[in-house]
Amino acid sequence: MKNRFIVLIDFSPYSEHLLRFAHDWSRRSGADLLVFHNTLALSPLMTPYETKTKLIDAANREAREQLVRLTATALPGTTSIQHVVSEENLVAALRKLLKKPYNHLVFLGIKGTGLMKKLFIGSQAVNVIDGIDNLIVAMPQQAPCCAPDAIHVAVQKTYPLNLIELNKLLQLNGNEGSRIVFFSVVTPEDDQEATERYLRELSQLYSDRKEASYELYLGDHAWRDLKRIIQQKQNEFIVVQRGSRMFLDQIARKFLINDLVYEGHTPLIILP
Repeated sequence: MKNRFIVLIDFSPYSEHLLRFAHDWSRRSGADLLVFHNTLALSPLMTPYETKTKLIDAANREAREQLVRLTATALPGTTSIQHVVSEENLVAALRKLLKKPYNHLVFLGIKGTGLMKKLFIGSQAVNVIDGIDNLIVAMPQQAPCCAPDAIHVAVQKTYPLNLIELNKLLQLNGNEGSRIVFFSVVTPEDDQEATERYLRELSQLYSDRKEASYELYLGDHAWRDLKRIIQQKQNEFIVVQRGSRMFLDQIARKFLINDLVYEGHTPLIILP
């Protein structure tokens, strides 16, 4: 099955950087590239249907022209790319695109402006993460456009890792990223021994294809230690599974998003 990357473009100042990041990755994995913009045609509440349709058509035409100009500016002229615009609900439109027979990877940008946006990643991004059942790359505005040296995978013993999607991610990433590091943060109510055993099993499972290891963070300074270690490194991705405590817990999310993703400029990959 072929690979296809869907890049969500909102024409913010960071769209060009996101597009280049996705394009760089697509070349490594031989993926087709599709850029998508969700249009919004404003009209008075009682606007006649025909007039509203014309406004939507005009907004879509303008958005498509803007998409073409953006890709022509940001990417090499030889790039094969599909431009898609739609006024449909974003999640509904994405679900239709994801029904096509591809291995999909969805790219979206996240902006670190304002405490609430940092904490909740931005409402539109969360709608996408919660609304589609697919691998998602959430890209902070200053993340480097490069292949990762290592992938750090957050693990929770009581919420088994989605190995099918993790394997798909590794396949989409090609031969890049020589190391995979599984890690857990252990709280007082967790079973430390069982957690470490699960981490060891995962690292052994993947040791035949990557340099695999695990890290366990515990005690009062667990989050601080994890932040310090990861922020010392460059060109690394963090992988978190949707629905796990590491992503849903507000303290964990605030830590992961604010400190590692925004401050560390680290791409965050969400497993379904």
